[in-house]
Amino acid sequence: MSITIKNSISILDAKWFGIHPEATIETISIDSRSLQNSEQTLFFALVGPNNDAHHYIKDLIATGVRNFVVTRIPEDCENQANFLVVENTLVALQQFAAYYRSLFHFPIIGLTGSNGKTIVKEWLNFLLSPDYNVIRSPKSYNSQVGVPLSVIAINEKHNLGIFEAGISTVAEMDKLEKIIKPTLGVLTNIGSSHDEGFADLEQKIQQKMLLFQDAEVLIYQKNSQVENYISAKTKPFSWSFKDKNADVFVSKKDITNQETTLFYQYKGKSCQLKIPFIDKASVENAISSLMVLLHLDYETSVIQSRMEMLFPVEMRLEVKNGINNCSIIDDSYSSDFQSLKIALDVLESQNQFEKKTVILSDIFQSGFPNEQLYAKVAQLIVSNKINRVIGIGETISAFKDQFSNCITFKTTAEFISNFEKLDFSNESILIKGARSFQFEEIVTLLEEKTHETVLEINLNAISYNLNFFKSKLKPKVKIMLMVKAFGYGNGGLEIAKLLEHHKVDYLGVAFADEGISLKNGGIKLPIMVLNPESTSFSAIIQHRLEPEIYSLKGLHAFLKIARQKNLQHFPIHIKLDTGMHRLGFEENTVDELIATLKGNSTVKVQSILSHMATSDDVKYYDFAQSQISLFDRLSSKIITELEIQPIRHILNTSGISNFPDTQFDMVRLGIGLYGVSNDANEQKYLENVGTLKSIISQIRIIPAGDSVGYGRRFMAEKETKVATIPIGYADGISRLWGNGVGYVNIKNQNATILGSVCMDMLMVDVTEIDCAEGDDVIIFGENPNVSFIAEKLNTIPYEILTSISQRVKRVFYR
Repeated sequence: MSITIKNSISILDAKWFGIHPEATIETISIDSRSLQNSEQTLFFALVGPNNDAHHYIKDLIATGVRNFVVTRIPEDCENQANFLVVENTLVALQQFAAYYRSLFHFPIIGLTGSNGKTIVKEWLNFLLSPDYNVIRSPKSYNSQVGVPLSVIAINEKHNLGIFEAGISTVAEMDKLEKIIKPTLGVLTNIGSSHDEGFADLEQKIQQKMLLFQDAEVLIYQKNSQVENYISAKTKPFSWSFKDKNADVFVSKKDITNQETTLFYQYKGKSCQLKIPFIDKASVENAISSLMVLLHLDYETSVIQSRMEMLFPVEMRLEVKNGINNCSIIDDSYSSDFQSLKIALDVLESQNQFEKKTVILSDIFQSGFPNEQLYAKVAQLIVSNKINRVIGIGETISAFKDQFSNCITFKTTAEFISNFEKLDFSNESILIKGARSFQFEEIVTLLEEKTHETVLEINLNAISYNLNFFKSKLKPKVKIMLMVKAFGYGNGGLEIAKLLEHHKVDYLGVAFADEGISLKNGGIKLPIMVLNPESTSFSAIIQHRLEPEIYSLKGLHAFLKIARQKNLQHFPIHIKLDTGMHRLGFEENTVDELIATLKGNSTVKVQSILSHMATSDDVKYYDFAQSQISLFDRLSSKIITELEIQPIRHILNTSGISNFPDTQFDMVRLGIGLYGVSNDANEQKYLENVGTLKSIISQIRIIPAGDSVGYGRRFMAEKETKVATIPIGYADGISRLWGNGVGYVNIKNQNATILGSVCMDMLMVDVTEIDCAEGDDVIIFGENPNVSFIAEKLNTIPYEILTSISQRVKRVFYR
């Protein structure tokens, strides 16, 4: 950043009081709890309706922060830090961001609209990242505070920015325009969100268009109201479904299954584009993204190959285990009509119980009159088959009669005081409330209290990775998702629910009890059991699981039980051994297999499969091809002689990418779903799914000569600050990762593991890290990632993921 306190005085028009005007500023912060606050942080003490950050300055000084932007200097803090005194700290933050933006001269894409900003931003980031080093707004940071924080994150390595701007009333966009200064503007759909902040639609459009007053080009859906406010210095670049005079005219939409084909004219040429969505909003957002690629002169083939890999973008919701065998959908940070619909979809996709409860606050920013709004909400509740509604707030209480089986409370405090009477047990609970209602207190009451160590599972990332691999498949090729080993350590049922929501074709588990657990959890997808023991055949039949049969002995055992139960055409899956030499019918047993099955009506060969041994290793390409050829020959023989039409499948995750011409009828996606690839280039396109987190339990300083842990395997050569983390080998952390080999991440800094990993704890060196007890610790996630850990331990990522103990709480979020 290379900005000093002395520079900042003029940037902010501030008065300086302090200790060191030449102090360098490296980071900006508004959060006193941030792990990144340091001696080179400039902390803006923002004042809001419910909080005043000036109250935390003394504590921040104690932790080492030395630079503050304030409206007043707190008592007892004079001469302890640098203070830049201004009239308004929010305005000062915006001024600082505007100045900082002026230091960079690469293209900036600015987005605004009522709907689709975050989605288009995330899609553009995906589409353009292969060619640009993109800086974009994190999450939905599009507010008066979020935009400056986003822009301040620019660094000299970036060469393209994508920032979204959201406003809720007049006199807001001018401030954001000065910060973003977009060179290319994108106007997304104008809808009803925040209608109450504007006199009418005309004023809303006029205010949003202020973002583009100095933009070189504006992308928009052709509209005369929009064109009334396009600056003379801005070149329009329009698209339309109706107006042939638009720069891009979309003449036709073909919708098949979960795919839309767009036919459009651009620069006198007819083109077509396939995108993996069918809903109107996604199609419009995809066209906005297409327009950016056209403006940047991307080749048609590149546009198609990238846009067919687009993915759903959803806001974060957390799925947690609750008390009394409940499941919690935690969406306790927002309450508007559109996000309620999304949250209810998530409740359904993750529902594990017949009974469903929604805890709902007053709804804001809907654009509807209250009577109409709550009538619509009541209809949503009915259509989603919600058993019980608990409303909290003055307004929803007034419209209680719109709902059946509804209890209301005026405040969160009133709800909490009646909590014990509400009898939460064996149900799925959606907690959906505006921030002002502090529903996090309700989440705390309902959440199961467990180990402080958690494995956070990003369901968005799973959806994204799924769609990434689906984009590689030929039309009509089915996909089986492997959720064995507790979803590769990530959590079986919750992930299975998500995959069922995505309408995948099959699930695969290793043993019968895994499949039974999924069926008992309400999963209706067909489930193949890869390694069924003969003792589990009766249970497999009872729960309508589908066994993989890999030997004549197993086939005869299953047929015997199936005949006893008078089964007809029960689905089985025939496994062929084509070179893996683990399980499967070898070539010399295929004739007897055919003879046993010929004329047999007790079972139906649902699929024929094999397993590749070297699909991820190019030096064994010829061996892999020999496996594929043998599989094709043997499976064809079985199909011909039995006169059947089963599903054929041999490709695993690596095979999908490395052998695209041999997808047969289905592929099996495993570790790739969880964000791990054996190919470094492909890894760039996958998203991290699991983040294993803990906290610092205790910090101590030991002198030189003292030791840490069992066996005194670490001896301090100098005074050392040691942090203890409540996670150990009983949680799945390999002891080989200790003794200076591995590290954890604290405040974005690596902390080396000292001595042996204990059963329930490990100790790390935090001598150079400004941290405190209770601070978050990343065991793995983005850094270090599981592939890195596996490489250091001379193993594979599968082992790292599947080793995480069941006692580690899983938290799922979207």
